[in-house]
Amino acid sequence: MNTSDAVATNAGVKTSDRESGNRSLDSGRVAYFITEYPNVSHAFIRREIQALERQGVDVFRIALRGWDATIYDDCDREEQARTRYVLQGGIGRLLIAMLRVALRSPARFASALALAVKMGWNAERPIPFHLAYLAEACVTLEWLMESGATHVHAHFGNNSAEVVMLVNALGGPTYSFTVHGPREFDRPFYIGLREKMRRAKFVVAITSFCRSQLFRWVEHEYWPKIKVVHCGLEAEFFGTDDRPASAVPQLVCIGRLCEQKGQLLLIEAAAVAAARGLNFKLVLVGGGEMRAEIEALVVRRGLQQKVELTGSVSTARLREEILRARALVLASFAEGLPMVLMEAMALRRPVITTYVAGIPELVKHGESGWLIPAGAVEDLAEVMEEAIVADEERLRTMGEAAYARAVARHSIDKEALKLRELFAQCGGGGVAK
Repeated sequence: MNTSDAVATNAGVKTSDRESGNRSLDSGRVAYFITEYPNVSHAFIRREIQALERQGVDVFRIALRGWDATIYDDCDREEQARTRYVLQGGIGRLLIAMLRVALRSPARFASALALAVKMGWNAERPIPFHLAYLAEACVTLEWLMESGATHVHAHFGNNSAEVVMLVNALGGPTYSFTVHGPREFDRPFYIGLREKMRRAKFVVAITSFCRSQLFRWVEHEYWPKIKVVHCGLEAEFFGTDDRPASAVPQLVCIGRLCEQKGQLLLIEAAAVAAARGLNFKLVLVGGGEMRAEIEALVVRRGLQQKVELTGSVSTARLREEILRARALVLASFAEGLPMVLMEAMALRRPVITTYVAGIPELVKHGESGWLIPAGAVEDLAEVMEEAIVADEERLRTMGEAAYARAVARHSIDKEALKLRELFAQCGGGGVAK
């Protein structure tokens, strides 16, 4: 489907989009509900949606926020134009929609209201937040009914999953959601994860490890509805560029500057490597709340000439930084399965990372990269040194192994086909007519 054929304005749906939705009613239309979209950190959602559309699935996009976000890529600008935003109309839109839904279906509204209160009773956020989710669900319900969507899918098990669950309680379509971790696993009771899984048509886990964690928080009878679907990359992302790495040995870390990504530990390991007299450059790509703290540590360790912080960058720049590097390094303390690992591996670069969550399912130590215990500074410094001093032949061999692993496990078209089949079983995911 061409972008111009089905563009949603921020104020409503254009005629062409509405007609497309009507044409697909016989086979079902899928909606995606996302907290913020597009988002530079969530490019995997865009890839997933676009892969489904290449396979003929008619996808209707709804997000809470993101209409005014800073956009770095043209493809994200196109996605922004095709997305409807719940919060763009302010509190007035929410209250009016809630009143309409309550008057139209008072019994269902009462049931959904009781569910929202239940979700907020022992939650990390108090009940008023969950009443706000109910209001968001009322707006979403009206848009879903207008669009003809027969199933709605959310990403992440927090408030986005709660909104689509409340939509279903209000009489809307069936729902599913994808769990990534690690935050969902840190607080399953406080986000009502069990209730969301029980009511969902199915639940997607991005790794086997992720599925095992969901098994912990729901009864055995619900285990069959938990499916593994990996995040993926487009075929054109997989590297044909076999250029050598930069002349100055360079490592790159890509990720939000936050506590779970372990950048402070990485700086400490870089200080150890520098003390050993190694010549290298470490580039940290990404923005986040810990930037000032990381910069201060760089200064304290005297690494200003060896460490560069770029801030957020475009997809093209990200790709270039990976290709310049001998390896990507990610010293995470907690994860689901980082997209940057498979991106680096797809570009034939080995990775340095930790034995955390689903990462060992992708990275094989000594073959496609190096794995170390999370929090181990000396171990991290040692494998960084290995990558810095490795000869070209070893890097090439590890890079080819990384590439083969990424291709085998993370083709977005193959993974989207799994989703399409699941959506079809729900009455959604039909090919647009």
